[in-house]
Amino acid sequence: MFNLDDKGGRCTVVSERILNQWSTPVKNVVEQGAVRKFADAIGDLNPLYRDEGAAKASRYGRLIAPPTFSMTFDYGEIVGADVTEAGLIHGEQTFTFVRPLYVGETVWCSARLTDVYTRGGSLGKMTFYLYERRCADANDETILTERMTVIGKGGAEQ
Repeated sequence: MFNLDDKGGRCTVVSERILNQWSTPVKNVVEQGAVRKFADAIGDLNPLYRDEGAAKASRYGRLIAPPTFSMTFDYGEIVGADVTEAGLIHGEQTFTFVRPLYVGETVWCSARLTDVYTRGGSLGKMTFYLYERRCADANDETILTERMTVIGKGGAEQ
């Protein structure tokens, strides 16, 4: 078991039993209005996200979502992973795509915690939480996977 006390009164407990246990997949819809707002928010004017004519003439044949749009999805709860979100910082993230997300499609998203470890640094101990997230279509075919590192202040003790 890992215990994290960041001296702010918050405590995070992660049991090794929950490592690599996928959350129950959650249904998400790639909505056209949400894709347009997301593209506007990130300043991406790519016509494949907003212009149906341009998208239809593309190799995809339809509107697609920006690559990082999957960050807006619900990935469900990893049962037993009591990781306090307050005070965490984003460390690193990679995306691997089989194909783009299509506007209008329904996707099923889930996540798992793959590792937890502690390292010392100039500012003290830090705990690293490594996650993998997956989005699949209605046939359970993978569309994309994400790998993400989240960092918390304090040390984990086994």
